[in-house]
Amino acid sequence: MAEVKVIWLGHAAFELDYNGKVKILVDPFLVASPKKADEFKDVDLILVTHAHQDHVGETCEILKNNPKAKIVAIYELASHLSEKCGVKEFIGMNIGGTWKFKKNGVETSITQVEATHSSMGIGAATGFVIRFPGFSIYHAGDTGVFPGMELIGKLYNVRLALLPIGSHFTMGIEEAVEAVKLIKPEYVIPMHYNTFDLIKADPNLFKELVEEATSTRVIILNPGESNTFFV
Repeated sequence: MAEVKVIWLGHAAFELDYNGKVKILVDPFLVASPKKADEFKDVDLILVTHAHQDHVGETCEILKNNPKAKIVAIYELASHLSEKCGVKEFIGMNIGGTWKFKKNGVETSITQVEATHSSMGIGAATGFVIRFPGFSIYHAGDTGVFPGMELIGKLYNVRLALLPIGSHFTMGIEEAVEAVKLIKPEYVIPMHYNTFDLIKADPNLFKELVEEATSTRVIILNPGESNTFFV
């Protein structure tokens, strides 16, 4: 039996660990994280959904201690970050495409999907579907709810969705509940809330509304906390 450990680092930042064999960071903005950039070791991939600083975060600092790690982002942003961080190799993608990463006998598929948001004029805002063997995670990035979420859930058999609920810059609780109805994941972890006063939201209300209306289980984490899923 394999384990997928999902650690919320605060805001939209996550650390994903598949059985101790593959380690992925997503949007490593660490202002709320108890774990700082120089504490990350053996990182394989850093996925960045879009160019806003609260998602690019400490990408360059983390790469200093993880020289083998690769930036994965929409092509324009990946190229921009590789120059900014002083690294030569990067994985530039585009919406709808899939890249397969193999390490320690594990094949992980990274699919870039759409998001309804802006990106500082550097590429487009995106989400990612990360498919480990037997377990699929959808990180929605910064986004509003959109009908294509239903197709994402269906195409990639999403078991865990990481969804923003803070409103103002992304969907709020009401819209995120509708997103859950479209995606139909087994689990949801809310993100992108309470980092700043402008995006204050009550995750317990989100949990209550989702679990009243769907069969999805909502898992609320504090920054630095994790949940382990068994495959």
